[in-house]
Amino acid sequence: MKRRNFIKKSALGAAGVSIAVNGIPMKAVAQDLFKLSRSSEDRVLVLIRLNGGNDGLNTLIPLDQFDNLVIQRPNLHIPQNNLINLNNNNLALHPSMSGMASMFQNGKLGVIQNVGYPQQNRSHFRSMDIWTSGNIQNEASTGWLGRYFQADHQNYPSNYPNADYPHPFALSMGYEVSATCQGLVSNFSIASDDPSQHFNIGGGVTAVHTGYYGAHITHINNMIMQSDQYGQALQNVYNAGNSLSTLYDSNNPMAMHLKQIARLISGGAQTKVYILNLNGFDTHDGQVINGSPTTGAHANLLKTLSDAIHAFMNDIQLLGLSDRVLGMTFSEFGRQVAANASNGTDHGDAAPLFLFGSCLSAQVIGNNPVISDTIVSQAGVPMQYDFRDVYASVLHDWFGVSETDVQEMFEHQVNLIPVARACNGNVGIENYNEIDVHELLCYPNPASHSATISFASENEYVNLALYSSTGIMMKEVFGGQLNPQKHSFQLDISDLPNGVYVLSIRKQSGDLSTRLIVSRY
Repeated sequence: MKRRNFIKKSALGAAGVSIAVNGIPMKAVAQDLFKLSRSSEDRVLVLIRLNGGNDGLNTLIPLDQFDNLVIQRPNLHIPQNNLINLNNNNLALHPSMSGMASMFQNGKLGVIQNVGYPQQNRSHFRSMDIWTSGNIQNEASTGWLGRYFQADHQNYPSNYPNADYPHPFALSMGYEVSATCQGLVSNFSIASDDPSQHFNIGGGVTAVHTGYYGAHITHINNMIMQSDQYGQALQNVYNAGNSLSTLYDSNNPMAMHLKQIARLISGGAQTKVYILNLNGFDTHDGQVINGSPTTGAHANLLKTLSDAIHAFMNDIQLLGLSDRVLGMTFSEFGRQVAANASNGTDHGDAAPLFLFGSCLSAQVIGNNPVISDTIVSQAGVPMQYDFRDVYASVLHDWFGVSETDVQEMFEHQVNLIPVARACNGNVGIENYNEIDVHELLCYPNPASHSATISFASENEYVNLALYSSTGIMMKEVFGGQLNPQKHSFQLDISDLPNGVYVLSIRKQSGDLSTRLIVSRY
C-alpha cells in the first residue's frame, strides 16, 4: 500500500488552498499528519454493530455476582452449569457462544467491560448517533472514522478513486453507508451487499446546469461515477482473493459477509474498515423462551455472532493475515439489570465490548459489574470505560495515529487504553503522562460551539489568545502566571462565524500555535 499523503495541518504560513468546505479554506503544508509505520497502513478494522442494545449481563456473565443475578433475573438468568467458563476470570459466556469461547481460550478474543458514556441516553436513535459520531456534547455530523479519514484526505471525494487509493476507504456490508465514516463533505464508506457482483449504476444527469442546482447535480454524478469505479475495483480484488475456512455456515448471513471480507482482504483490497450490522437486540420481550432461558431470540443472535466471528478468524488465520485484522463489536447501550415481566429486558446503560484478533494487549479489561441483591427500578450497569476512549485507543494502537492527532478528533480529554499493542513492533507508543511544554492541543477540531485547549507550562507567565486568519485578536483565553503542570481551558466559540482561526500561546518555555476550524453544518 502507498504511503499516506502529506497534507496541510496549519492554517497560516502555507501557499495555496486545496479545498473550501462550507466556505472554510483548507490549506496544506509539507508535513506528515500521522507518523506511521508501514505495518500500520496495511491493517484492517472490522466493526460489528449490534443494533437494538445488547444485553451484556446475559452475554458475558460475572460469576462472582451470579447469586444476585438470580435475584434480579429469576426467569432470565442462564443456569450456571450451562455457562462457558472463561478460565479463572470469574467470567462466563452465554452457552450459544462456543465459537468465541474457543477464540478466548486461544488468546484471540478480548473484552472491555462496562463500556458506555456519561449520562447515558436510552433512546435508540440518539444513542446510536452518539456511538457512530463519537461525540456526546454536540450533535456532530461527522463520524469518528470519517474524521480519521478526513484528516489525511481533505479534498475527498474529489479525484477519488485514484492510483494511490483505488479502493474505498471503508465498506459497509449491506445497503446503507455507515454513519461512522461520514466526513465533512461525503461518506468515506460505500455500501455493498455482495462485492462479488458489480452492478454498473451508470447514467446520471447529462444536461449541463450551473449555480446551486448545478453543483448538486455535479456532486450526484461524481458519486455515481465513484460508486461504479469502486464497485469494479472491489469485484477485481474479490476475484483475486481466496477463502480457506470450512466453518462458515451458508445459512448465517453475517458469516457470509465476513467470508466476503476475508476474500477481499486476501485479494489485496486496500480498504481499511469494514462495517457489518446484526439487528434484533432490542429484546423487550421474548428474549428467552419461557422456562428455557438458554433458548430464545437472544441466544439465536449470540450464536449467529459467535459462529460468524469464529469462522472469519479461522479463515484469516489460514490465509496468513491474522496480524493484519482487528475486530470490534459495539451496541448503542446495554440492558437494565433487572428483567421485566415479559421475559425480556429494557434499555440500560453500559455493556461489554468485544475485541477479536491476534494483537490484543489484554483479554479482559475492566472489573466485573457489581450486581445488587435489591431490585432497583430501571437500574443499569454503571460505566467504567468511555467508548470514545476505546475508539481513540484503536486509532492509536491499531492505525498508529499519534496521541496529539487522536485528541483532535474527540471533544473530551482522551484517556488511552492499551487495547492492541501486541503486534506494534516499531509503532511508537508515547508516554501519555509526560508533560510536554512544546505541545498545544485543541479539540474537537473542527468545532462548532466550544473547544478545549490543553497545554503544559513551566512556572511562567502565559498568554493564550485566539486570532483570525488575518491576525486580528478575537478572544483572549488566558493571561497570567501558571504552575509547572498540564492545563485545560474551555473556549466558547458560539459567537464566531465559520472559518479558520489560530490559537497562539506565548510563554518563556516556547511560543506555540495551532489552527482551530469553526464549522457549523
